[in-house]
Amino acid sequence: MKTLRTIIPFCIALFPAYLWGASTTADPFLGRWVLDVRTSHYAAKTCPKSMTIEMTQAQRGVHYQSHTEPAVGEAFDVEYTADYDGKPAIVTGSKGILLPVSLQRKGDAVIATYRNAFQIAATSQRVLSDHDHTMTITTVSYDSAGNAVTNVGVYRKAK
Repeated sequence: MKTLRTIIPFCIALFPAYLWGASTTADPFLGRWVLDVRTSHYAAKTCPKSMTIEMTQAQRGVHYQSHTEPAVGEAFDVEYTADYDGKPAIVTGSKGILLPVSLQRKGDAVIATYRNAFQIAATSQRVLSDHDHTMTITTVSYDSAGNAVTNVGVYRKAK
């Protein structure tokens, strides 16, 4: 009987999560992230002056929003909602509709793949460190000559 009194409250606490298919652990990538310009490495002076990313839980995956102030040019916003199932999602922004993205989990990392028609235009790998307070996004894209360009953005979790 004592065992039942211990198990029943535990089951009741988990039951709503089971009913709605929610995970009992939060996605560690969720939250507001701020680019650390000093520790980021971008090709040929392309590092933004500032960038923030906010990821929140959505009914179908994660909702991603970013605001970027580039070194040269006007600030812009980007957003999408995608699940980690590899299916493409539409990316929109202040500059219109952008390349579709698909997200997949690979171990502790999230892989975001951006496609232009049937070709991969860029791939980003998001990983966490420092007890989930630092997110590093390594993006490989291709220049007009087809050469791979790698940028590494280091983000700190905002409080």
